[in-house]
Amino acid sequence: MKPHAFVAMPFGMKKDSQGNEIDFNRVYAELIKPALEEAGLEVFRADEEPRAGDIRTDMFQELLIADLVVADLTLDNPNVWYELGVRHALRARGVVLVQGPRPSQPFDIYTDRKLRYCVKDGGPDPATLEQDQSKLTEMVKATMESWHGRKVSPVYHLLPNLQEPDWKSLRVGDVREFWEQYGAWERRIELARKAKEIGDVLVLADEAPIAAFRAEAWIKAGETLRKAEHFAFALEQLERGLTIDPQNLKGLREQGICLQRLALAGRPGHSLDRARDHYRTVLEQYPKDQETWTLLGRVEKDAWVSAWRQPGKTPAQMREDAAYEDALLRAAINSYATSYRSNPSHYYSGINALTLMHLYRHLTNDVRYDREMVTMAGAVRFAADSEHDEPQRFWSYATIGDLEVLVGTPDSVRAAYKEAIARNDKDWFALNSCQAQLEFLKDLGFRPEQVDAGIATFDRAMQKMVKPEDQREPKRILLFSGHMIDAPGRQSPRFPAENEAAATKKIAEALEKLGVGSEDLALTQGACGGDLLFTEACQQRGVKVLWLQPSDEPTFIQKSVACRGETWRERYLKAKVALTSDIRSAPGCLGPAPKGVDLYERCNRWLLYTALSYGISKVQFVCLWDGGGGDGPGGTAHMYQEVKRRTGQVTWIDTRSL
Repeated sequence: MKPHAFVAMPFGMKKDSQGNEIDFNRVYAELIKPALEEAGLEVFRADEEPRAGDIRTDMFQELLIADLVVADLTLDNPNVWYELGVRHALRARGVVLVQGPRPSQPFDIYTDRKLRYCVKDGGPDPATLEQDQSKLTEMVKATMESWHGRKVSPVYHLLPNLQEPDWKSLRVGDVREFWEQYGAWERRIELARKAKEIGDVLVLADEAPIAAFRAEAWIKAGETLRKAEHFAFALEQLERGLTIDPQNLKGLREQGICLQRLALAGRPGHSLDRARDHYRTVLEQYPKDQETWTLLGRVEKDAWVSAWRQPGKTPAQMREDAAYEDALLRAAINSYATSYRSNPSHYYSGINALTLMHLYRHLTNDVRYDREMVTMAGAVRFAADSEHDEPQRFWSYATIGDLEVLVGTPDSVRAAYKEAIARNDKDWFALNSCQAQLEFLKDLGFRPEQVDAGIATFDRAMQKMVKPEDQREPKRILLFSGHMIDAPGRQSPRFPAENEAAATKKIAEALEKLGVGSEDLALTQGACGGDLLFTEACQQRGVKVLWLQPSDEPTFIQKSVACRGETWRERYLKAKVALTSDIRSAPGCLGPAPKGVDLYERCNRWLLYTALSYGISKVQFVCLWDGGGGDGPGGTAHMYQEVKRRTGQVTWIDTRSL
């Protein structure tokens, strides 16, 4: 979806300070609008709204949420100055100033950069029009690309601690159609997020009408990807959202979690120091944010554990090294304790701080935390006992169990953990997470009777459960894009029918070389030609196939399958019977395509995002393609370049060589 620009300027014929008439409708139509469209923006001026009503409601809405506001200051028009002032008050960035000839510059924006255009015979000067358009286009592009940089609003520039208002809280109530469209879009985003259809979320984010919506969607997509443990791709989406909304606290937290997990996975370029520095930077902006302090505590704890918990070490060596790294341990205790003091009802940070204090006493015999441990134990117990949110009751009871490990007996440990398990006896992963914490304590020889009692309690519960293997993700994702069989008499052949057998052989050879099988998932559309040949080859090898289609299925069959004959329809229906998943259609999953968006390019972007959402390293791209360029985002060329750039795992079957 294109970024949105609002133009604040005089309308119709107006006289400048020298008495010269200027047709500002021509300035808009011949200069401003073409230049903005060339920069890739969708352009709107308040007088273009055809509906009846108060023009100010549309104007205020645009000044609040438009990606860019262009203000023409050729005249001292009070309406334009008012609108510019409103924008400067509401948004720190996203303003471009233009003006025709005028004898003096207003003081308030004297130093601001402006695009000056030439006027002749009441309209843009034909001699300089092309040059003026080009300069304005470049200025707009530079402004959009530097969104994260300097604040262009003098209000926010001179008042650096001033925060932009939340655009949702400033809804203009009368602009119902806009917010109804937003509501439908937001519901689709939320449904896709809950269903973990991250590819859907990313397409919908691209199609959001304004930057604020896109930022929100990308941050939600990043969170969902992070929970699915696809940290690199999650980080990419979070950074896209934070470029637009750099102070989004949720996005900043999620970014830190991804940096931390990538560091623990040993990914090049990532370290716990980087994650630690990130959280400290966030705390400079939000010094009292409890959740960030908790996340920093987790980084400090991971740094401490990484320093001593290594394969091949004996329990005695691990305990000695853990005691030696006491400075790292104290840093973790401080972060967790700071978090808990800011909100004593947050028993998660409390139990972590308390556990690490007990470990510090156990490892070093240092009594510095003894008094605080007594006080905190009672506070954590009270906070956990006071939990009223039913979905969180498992974790509150598990916290009581963790507390009994620190101060109780083996019998009290068993009793507390059994209470927790009774409230969540189906979630294998939750029980495994609790047991992993106990294994960590066991490595340090901490209160062995209590720890062993806890491990045994979880072991017994988990033996009754089957680890949910059906939740395993595919081993590899095979993404396919290819030409349809040429229509008879096509002027420039791409994939003529006589090359079908050769293409079938090449696809089979490619899959054989990749060694694909039943653990893999293939994504394509199902059109006649390359898609169906690929589908048939995958099904012969036991690969699961998922079809994502640009339109409802009857329309797709008519336009992309039966258009080359009934034989292709029959092959389509036969392959459909063998699919292991329901066909997904873009209108049903994503809603109607925005105006001007090509349905097939949209579907290819959907396929690409869906593939990448399983993990970038898993994606293998196979294409049956003539190498032609010129298709836009979502075309085969775009998919080829994206996968090649990210992984290099591409197989190109050149139709020109068949």
